[in-house]
Amino acid sequence: MTFAVTAAPFWQAGVVPTLSPDPLPARVDALIVGGGYTGLSAARETAAAGLSTLVLEAGAIGAGCSGRNGGQIAYSLKPSFASLSAAHGRERALAICREGFEAIAYLRSLATGGMNCDWQMRGCFYGAHTPRHYEHMARDAGNQPKGLEQRISVVPRSEQRREIATDYYHGGCVYHDDASVDPMKLLLALLQRATDEGATVADRCRALSIRKTAGGFEVLTSRGMVTARKVLIATNGYSGALSPWHRRRVIPIGSYQICTEPLGVDRIRALIPNGRNIVDSRRVVVYYRPSADGERMVFGGRAALSEQNPLACVARLHAMMTRILPQLSSARIDHAWVGWVAYTFDTMPHLGERDGIHYCMGYCGQGVPLAPYFGMRIGQQMAGLAQGRTALDGLAFPTRPYYRGTPWFLAPSVWAYRTLDALGL
Repeated sequence: MTFAVTAAPFWQAGVVPTLSPDPLPARVDALIVGGGYTGLSAARETAAAGLSTLVLEAGAIGAGCSGRNGGQIAYSLKPSFASLSAAHGRERALAICREGFEAIAYLRSLATGGMNCDWQMRGCFYGAHTPRHYEHMARDAGNQPKGLEQRISVVPRSEQRREIATDYYHGGCVYHDDASVDPMKLLLALLQRATDEGATVADRCRALSIRKTAGGFEVLTSRGMVTARKVLIATNGYSGALSPWHRRRVIPIGSYQICTEPLGVDRIRALIPNGRNIVDSRRVVVYYRPSADGERMVFGGRAALSEQNPLACVARLHAMMTRILPQLSSARIDHAWVGWVAYTFDTMPHLGERDGIHYCMGYCGQGVPLAPYFGMRIGQQMAGLAQGRTALDGLAFPTRPYYRGTPWFLAPSVWAYRTLDALGL
C-alpha cells in the first residue's frame, strides 16, 4: 500500500506559532537552552521568582519532542521499587517513586485548573505479549509496594475485547488513572505560562557555545552574545556538541509515529471501546490511542534506530499497527513524524548542577508527565527556592567508556530485544 503522507505531527496542523524576532537582551539572570516542556516550565519558575529569564529554542516551537510525542501520561519512573531499594535504601526508594506520582499530580492540576491541552483520563490497557508476561503482570498488580499503589484491574484474555478488538494479546491490565493530552497544546500552554510571568522566549535561535566567566556565563547564540548569571541545559534527546558532558549521558532514540485519516468515532470506538491508551509488554515499544476527537488512530513505536525521514518508516509502522489491528489494513495514513527521546544508562531522569551549569533531562520516553514537573523543580532550584528539592538530587549521572553521544550499541541491543520478543521471552 502506498500513502500520501504529510511529514509533520498531526498535533501541529495550523498551530505552530511564530515568535517575535526581537533582539536578544544583552544580559539576563537565567538563560535556558531548550524551549520544550522542561525549559518552559523552568522559565516560568525563574521568571516568577523575579529573575530576568531568556529561553533559547534552536528550531521552531514544537520542533523537538515536546511537540512530537504521543501525549500519553502514566507513572513513568522505569526502575522497580525493588531495584531502587537495593541501590538507595527503602526510604529513599519510596521518595524517588513518589516523585513519579507527584509529576502526574502536578500535570493533572494544571490540566484541570484551566489549561487547554485536551486532558482525557481514560486509563491505559497494558497488553501482555505472552502468557508468561500476563502471569507476571497479574502477580505484580496484586503485590504492589505499600504506599505506591495504583488503581489496576487485571483483564484475562477471555475479556480483553472489552478493551481492544484484537486477539493479539494474552490479556493484560488496565491502569485506570493514566491519561492523555494533545502534546502541542500542552507545549503552547506552558509557553503562555512562561511568557505571562515575564520570560522571553526566542525560537530559531541556537546556542553555539557557553563560556564560564567570573560573574556567570557568556553564551554565544546565532543571534549574538548573551551574558547570564545562571544557565540551564534542557535539551534532552537533542543534546549535542554545546555541552559534551551532558551529551555523553543521554542516548537519543527516535520515536516514530503515524496518524490515520479520519475514520469516524464509531469505527475507532469499535477498536478501543473505552478510548484508552494502549501499550504492551514487548521490549521494542509500541504505543497507540485514539485522537482526542475519537476520529483517528495515532500509532507509535521504535520503527527505526536513526532514520531522520519519518516517511521512510510509514510502511513499517503501518505493518506494526495492522498486525495488532488488522481492521485498519485499508486505512490511509495522513501524518508521519519522529521525535528524539533521551534514555539514560540507569533509566532515571536527572537534574542538578555541574560546573555551575544546571541541567534537567533523561526522561526515558516518559517526558510528558516528567518534564513539566522536573522542569518546575529545576527552575525553583535556580531561583534558590527550597521547594525545588527532589529525591533525585545528588544521584550520580552515569555514562559509559567510549560513549560520546553516538549510540553505536543500539543496533545490536535492539536486534537482541526483537529476537526475545519474537521468541516470546
